[in-house]
Parts: sequence; C-alpha cells; structure tokens
Amino acid sequence: MKKLRRSARLVEMTQYLLFRPHTLIPLTTFADRYSSAKSSISEDLAIIKEVFESEGLGELMTMAGAAGGVKYIPKISKAYALKAIQKICIQLDQPERILPGGYLYMSDILGVPGVVNEIGKMFAAAFSARDLDVVMTVETKGIPIAYATAQYLNLPVVIVRRDNRVTEGSAVSINYVSGSTKRIQTMSLARRALKEQSRVLIVDDFMRAGGTIKGMMDLLQEFRATVKGVGVFVESGEVDNEEHLVEDYISLAKLTDVDAKTRKIAVQPGNYFM
Repeated sequence: MKKLRRSARLVEMTQYLLFRPHTLIPLTTFADRYSSAKSSISEDLAIIKEVFESEGLGELMTMAGAAGGVKYIPKISKAYALKAIQKICIQLDQPERILPGGYLYMSDILGVPGVVNEIGKMFAAAFSARDLDVVMTVETKGIPIAYATAQYLNLPVVIVRRDNRVTEGSAVSINYVSGSTKRIQTMSLARRALKEQSRVLIVDDFMRAGGTIKGMMDLLQEFRATVKGVGVFVESGEVDNEEHLVEDYISLAKLTDVDAKTRKIAVQPGNYFM
C-alpha cells in the first residue's frame, strides 16, 4: 500500500479496526501496510483509542510482547443504548402491531438494517466479556439479530431449524414444549453445524415463557455445549416469573401491556437497562 498522510492513515486504520472486531492485529501489520515505523503506528493507535473511548464507540486493547498487538472491542454506552431502545419502543408501541394471541408484529423493524445493527451492537456489548464460540438462534425472525450480533463479536452463526433439511446432512432433533401454546414442537440442528463443547450465545427476537429458548438449551446438551448467555430483543411482560422457563437472560425491550379488544399496547426498555 502506498504511503499515506497521517490524517488519511488514521481514517484507514480506524476502518480497518472497525471491520475486524475481537481480532488481534499485530503492529507489524499496520507498519507494513503503511510503510511506517512502529512508533508512528503506536501514536496513531493512541489517538484512535482516545476517540473510541471518549465517544463510546468501544475499547482498543493493547497487548504487549512478541505476539502482541491491538484488538478492537465494540462497546455502546448504556445512555446511548437506552435512547436507541426508547426510539424503537415508540415504533413498537402501535395498536396495529397487535397480532392474534397477543404477539407483536416486528418484521418490518427487523428488516431495517440500521435498527438491527443497533440491536446487534447492544447484545455484543452486553456479552463481550464472555468467552464465546458461536451465536445461535432459531429460524426465522431471530436470524437478522444473530448475524448483527455475530458481526460485532466476530463469531459464526448457528441456526436451529424447525425441521431437518436434506441439504444439511445428519442432524440432532428434539421435541420441546412451546411456552405459549403448550404444544409439542420439533427443532433440529445439523451435526456439522456445531462443534462439541462449544460456548454458545443464544439470541432471539421474542420471548413469552421461553419454551423455544429452553428447547435450544436442551438441544445444546446433545452437543455437550455450554450456554454462556441469552439475549432477547423483546420479552412479554404477561408471563409471571414462575412461568418462565428461562431465568438468566437479557432483554432489550418489554411488552408490558397488550389488549387485543381495546387495541391497547405498551412497550418499555427491558431488563438490560434496569
């Protein structure tokens, strides 16, 4: 790469780091890339680190030694995250979103890249300190959230299917009880999709009693995997704590009141902000 002015180099280095979260980058990578001395690169990184931290964009970790370098850890301040969720709650807090059974229509919101990106960054910030191998979700509405979260954590995504697909080879299938309908349903995961003893972050778009998430947890036992965290975009407040099948989870928003007859609905920030 041709030698750049310092201002241009700072811009290019920042972009390089943003696109490689949770990746250790040796100083020699930047030194060779820009034909610059390591001392100059260190000074540039100090400037980027200061801006990241002051603007709440994340943390730039420096690791010393021969195998050292820098690693960008995406972060988002609770204050910024709260403002973002409050805006999303206003979008969700609309009577026409009420679906039969007390569900909430969210497909349009989860189809907006900017919104999904914010959700993913919140989950990534909330679980960044945990040692993770993969992000897991069940098809279909949780998939955009899983990919957005995985992008900031630099992890692969594993998708649990409602049925076994021939194109995925042999799979492990289990029956689980839906927490809302109390019906027995089936989910499956291809054997090649997940290594045994993986450390897993589960994310989903909506949780009522938690039957689907509990099903994923049971499925993971077949792979001897460990659930390191559970993130839910919206949880239902209609379910008592005694009915919850999942206890340890983070929610970004909470559906506190829904009445299909009066078309009354209320959404507020979730337990992540408590």
